Amino acid sequence: MDIDTNSVELKPIEFKRLDKDVFSLTETNISKKIPGLEKKYPHFFNRYMSSIVNNGGKYDSIYSQILLRFVNNEDIKTAYQDLLKEYSDNDIELMAESLTEVLKRFKIYFPKRKVPKQFVTFMSGFQYNVVYVDSTLGIGLDMYLGSNHPFYSMMQLPKFRMRTMNKSYALSDAVRGWIISEFDNTDPVSNLLNHMLFYGKIFYTCDVLMPEVQDSVKFGYTSAQTAYCERYENKLWGFFVKDNKLYENDLKLVSEFTSDGPFTRAISKECPPRIAMWLGRQIVKSYMEHNSGVTMEELMNERDSQKILAKSKYKP
Repeated sequence: MDIDTNSVELKPIEFKRLDKDVFSLTETNISKKIPGLEKKYPHFFNRYMSSIVNNGGKYDSIYSQILLRFVNNEDIKTAYQDLLKEYSDNDIELMAESLTEVLKRFKIYFPKRKVPKQFVTFMSGFQYNVVYVDSTLGIGLDMYLGSNHPFYSMMQLPKFRMRTMNKSYALSDAVRGWIISEFDNTDPVSNLLNHMLFYGKIFYTCDVLMPEVQDSVKFGYTSAQTAYCERYENKLWGFFVKDNKLYENDLKLVSEFTSDGPFTRAISKECPPRIAMWLGRQIVKSYMEHNSGVTMEELMNERDSQKILAKSKYKP
């Protein structure tokens, strides 16, 4: 599925280190440095202050005190030191190189669309993995400090969640977050098939943008869970076709097959979570294989789920 990106003209991207800039602030230099940060991170710094550091509060006259309280918090300081150990400048450069390739592929597949203008790493106070606002793609590196990081255990995060909180998932999560925002699902018909194919298209797009990234990383599955999907694809599809489950619009049922968790309870303890999304990707894959004239833009704009399903000739 990979394509030659050599002909694409794109300046190599660089991550701006908001994490480092914020932790360079002190009581004595903060009033001098803030205007520079507002300039360096247009729009994003204000958003970071109000939504992340101040947790939805106003960006007002006391924000510098709130920011200092954030950087001087003992737990946040410790996490930041761990972040510096986990992410060398070289690690961030490698991530930027991979992301540059992703953007080049995006420009080939979606020539009329714009790519993000600014790329930022930040400390989120353990709140946000990925933020995409005002054409800025930001990665909260404190959410990727390593699966065994003591803070994650202290926060009593579930094991299935901690397993993906390491650096090998950061870029894949960031790309998926951006793509979801780019093709936001505004479709009012909320049956299971619609959800399945919306996310199927998202994951298929991630496949074409990151062909070298393993399925298990993109879906956050263990290798055993990935093997389960491949082995039982036929039976899983049968489960959804039976009793017209695809056309269910009960949100509780929809979320049972699209929400995160250790497994999909309605099927079995071996069945991974978000199984409807995985099957959705398989349907979309089959649709694109059987309809070679369809462009990626046309795929993403196609709102008729029934048409995709019929033309996919999907028969696992």
